[in-house]
Amino acid sequence: MSRRPVVAALVAAATAGGLSALRRSLPEGLRAPWDRTNHAGDTVTLLEGPILAVAAAAGAVAGGSPSAPGVVASLGSAAFGALDDLAGDSASKGFKGHLGALARGEVTTGAVKIVGIGATGLVAAALADRRSGRGAALRSGHGSAPGVLATLVGGAAIAGAANLANLFDLRPGRTLKVTAVAGLPALLPPGAAGAATAAAALGAAAGILPDDLAGRSMLGDTGANAAGALVGLAIVERTGLRGRLAVLAVTAGLTVLSEKVSFSKVIEGNDVLRRLDALGRPKR
Repeated sequence: MSRRPVVAALVAAATAGGLSALRRSLPEGLRAPWDRTNHAGDTVTLLEGPILAVAAAAGAVAGGSPSAPGVVASLGSAAFGALDDLAGDSASKGFKGHLGALARGEVTTGAVKIVGIGATGLVAAALADRRSGRGAALRSGHGSAPGVLATLVGGAAIAGAANLANLFDLRPGRTLKVTAVAGLPALLPPGAAGAATAAAALGAAAGILPDDLAGRSMLGDTGANAAGALVGLAIVERTGLRGRLAVLAVTAGLTVLSEKVSFSKVIEGNDVLRRLDALGRPKR
């Protein structure tokens, strides 16, 4: 019997308990930088982000398979997200804004995050391919694809998933629900490649979901980037070049679309999506 469901449950309990303990015991001076005003005008904490990242990394270690890719994906993407959460400026927004600023010679925290999460995704993909023995060549479905190409695409897919998860973090519970929908297929069967990573991601997400839905806390860039990167890694761990290209195409396409279309407006305009999005939130 696989121990991954047990690991997911333990990670969920640790995440919920850790967030509660941190909120109670952390001195005000250390807690205040993580406070934000949400879409409803309420003060919430972003502390669930670091809790998710650390708990998921611990879950990857406990998952029973080599854990370096999961630890790198979770903690690396969270670290660059925290940079934006704690020191970011709002002068530039989105890929277009940050890259435009970079072209003018301005290095924003967002640009540093883009480069940093890209590097984190590449390292995680390289570690995953090395441990699976697919570093030399991965099957593309039409012959043997060079391992370096598949690893590069895998790294970009992980980074794209990390960024996309952050784009959904505009309403309580939204990114965590997207994480669950995208990560559940990678959880099964429990012994397959990527299942340990998916179990860590889903367990951590489940543990903080009640607080997030209630509007008491938010993922912030720290948690959303970590959650997305882990789901991206779980998919990368079990796919070849074609699968990775598909993930990259979806994440890149939605990221470009987000520059012109509001995801929140799309969700609000669709009855099914609106109901799913609001599921579990207290009525105001």
